[in-house]
Amino acid sequence: MAKTIYDKPTRALLKDMLVSWNLQPGQVFTAARAIQWFATNYPKLKPGSIRAHLVQAATNDPSRLHHPSTNITDDILFKVAPGEFRRYEAGKDPAPIREMVKGDIAKQEIEDIDIDRDGSEEINLPGSTEFLLEKDLQRYLAENLGCIEPGLKLYEDEDLRGIEYEAGGGRRIDILAVDRNGAFVVIELKVSRGYDRVIGQLLRYMNWVRRDLAELGQKVRGIIVCRSMSEDLRLACSSMNDVELFEYKLSVAVTKVATLQLRE
Repeated sequence: MAKTIYDKPTRALLKDMLVSWNLQPGQVFTAARAIQWFATNYPKLKPGSIRAHLVQAATNDPSRLHHPSTNITDDILFKVAPGEFRRYEAGKDPAPIREMVKGDIAKQEIEDIDIDRDGSEEINLPGSTEFLLEKDLQRYLAENLGCIEPGLKLYEDEDLRGIEYEAGGGRRIDILAVDRNGAFVVIELKVSRGYDRVIGQLLRYMNWVRRDLAELGQKVRGIIVCRSMSEDLRLACSSMNDVELFEYKLSVAVTKVATLQLRE
């Protein structure tokens, strides 16, 4: 059983919130309204945690499946737009997403690109080799964070995990971890060459964690992992003590296997 701050887990408190509002079918509420309700009734819960639980409860958000604990009891919301939800209506709404479906994930990533695109960002489109490699790299590192730093572990929020962690406005942190000293570590992945533009994205996520998730005085630092670092990125990070850069290398071994001998 995951550790909870209150006598009920946040996913149960979310249901209490809907009951207290007497929300009618089709009536939309915002994440901001939910955060305010929790601030009034359960002030120890952080806004970032509440946003993540809203994602888990949204039956049509593929990111809910990054949290293995998601089950039928979480099928209570339907996401109508970034940061906007209503009650899920069984039989009327599409069936809840229960497994990773390539098309759904691609659709979600396209939506994320539309949110983040500023005309200069390097984009890895869903289905491209770079996109698939980034997802493979994400899964591997999430399960082997010790290869980056001893004691580094995936962030857990009750039953939620720090993979594709909701960071407001439909944006998601690739990997959110915690180091052995209790500091948050925001990890941004790029399978291609790392350019200095990525530092703006990382800093936004770091400051979001400071504002919406971290405790007072809790440190937050960042890590960028990519295939190769551009000189511009290394220069941009040269005076940032709370940002580290890592390059990864892939290796493939091919071994010849003898065929079976057939009788003549």
